Amino acid sequence: MAAKRSGAQSKRSPGKTASARPAQEPRNEPALSLERIVATAVELLDAQGVDGLTMRRLADRLGSGAMSLYWHVDNKEKVFDLALDSVLAYRGSPETAASEDWRGEVVHMLEDWRAGMLRHPWSALLLPRRALGPNILARLERLNRILSGAGVADADLNAAIWSLWNYVMGATVTRANFDLSEEDRAAAQQRLAGLNEHYPAIERSRLLLDNDWDGAFRKGLDFLLDGLAPR
Repeated sequence: MAAKRSGAQSKRSPGKTASARPAQEPRNEPALSLERIVATAVELLDAQGVDGLTMRRLADRLGSGAMSLYWHVDNKEKVFDLALDSVLAYRGSPETAASEDWRGEVVHMLEDWRAGMLRHPWSALLLPRRALGPNILARLERLNRILSGAGVADADLNAAIWSLWNYVMGATVTRANFDLSEEDRAAAQQRLAGLNEHYPAIERSRLLLDNDWDGAFRKGLDFLLDGLAPR
């Protein structure tokens, strides 16, 4: 038997023995962690949208098996919650006990909120449908304190906060989806000119040519804050 084994080995070409086979290169992926899962989920959502996120695709991007993810997250819904909350973190100026510029604080927070959602358009679609995470709750808590410190009555605080929420959400969704080219805007305005007898006001104001989204957001926010300012 020993001779047969020796003969069989002698037929193998040099360098092809089991001991001489090159070892498979190890994968140099970073260790799997919740933070890495969330960051990669955000990248996947940015690239493929809400429908593009599956546990399999997420695992492929991470270079791991899908089952490995469940050591860190319960299911895909939890991934959505964590990814959403991660992009809503607010790192504004340190909160003071009594700011003299309450309007500036509110404007900064809401402009940051809108900008964050525009960088990640899927977030505006998920936010109304997901559980509110610690980052968005921290924003709402801070907004409540700022408005209360500015003199907004306790009975009006909830309505004030939801009005600002609705404004930010509506402005963000509109900006993300109503993105006409300059050619499309010019064509629409030209069509309005032909319908001037029916729509004279918006034709005269050249509404469809107005592409100053940031300026319109800021001015509209000023209108809202004027209504909240103590009298």
